[in-house]
Amino acid sequence: MSTSDPTRFILLNTSHPGNVGAAARAMKVMGFCDLVLVAPRHPEVLEHPEARAMASGATDVLDRARVVASFAEALDGVTFLCATAMTPRDFGPPTHAPRQLFATLGQQHQRVGFVFGSERFGMSNDEVYRCHACLSIPTDPGYGSLNLAQAVQLIAYDWRQALGGFAVQPRTDEPMAADAAAVHGVLNHWEQALRAIGFLDPAAPKKLMPRLNQLFNRAQLTPEEVHILRGIARSMLKR
Repeated sequence: MSTSDPTRFILLNTSHPGNVGAAARAMKVMGFCDLVLVAPRHPEVLEHPEARAMASGATDVLDRARVVASFAEALDGVTFLCATAMTPRDFGPPTHAPRQLFATLGQQHQRVGFVFGSERFGMSNDEVYRCHACLSIPTDPGYGSLNLAQAVQLIAYDWRQALGGFAVQPRTDEPMAADAAAVHGVLNHWEQALRAIGFLDPAAPKKLMPRLNQLFNRAQLTPEEVHILRGIARSMLKR
């Protein structure tokens, strides 16, 4: 476990190579890269074509991942271990919704390990007992079954948010707004067109043009949108 990524995702006895690849992708989009597989069904799963395909750009996570024979071998460097299990265990660690626990855990500078059971059987009682906390993702009570990679994505997202999250990148090509003269011009053009088709009655305008003016102002028209609106007005006038 590196200091640059003090978070480990541990997958126990995985059966489907595609889930391993999809889990790697879920980790990478949230900025995590430490993946350990414990006794997977396919020993060469990290090179399996389905795993590589489902990783979809996150094959570097697979390249760095480790395969170990036992749960104990996956725990080096981890100081706080979180089981993921929908059903609480008697005598097991306390169960939390992820965000509830992460609100405090994210401030403690722990080296955290998230443990996910096999697709068919989940985690055994003994595996859950070894953990400091149990995470239960809140789901519809009538259907709480999550795919392994989906569960990894949800936990990775909530944990990244607890660690401060990523900034939403603004558009670099945000168009400039049209100036007031251009908006005034399109407004006059539309007034002519609306009169021509009989929609605007000059004797009873009912404040239509001021309302259109406010609409255009709220829309923050771009120069291209001004050209489109004037083109529509020209077509209306031709008819």
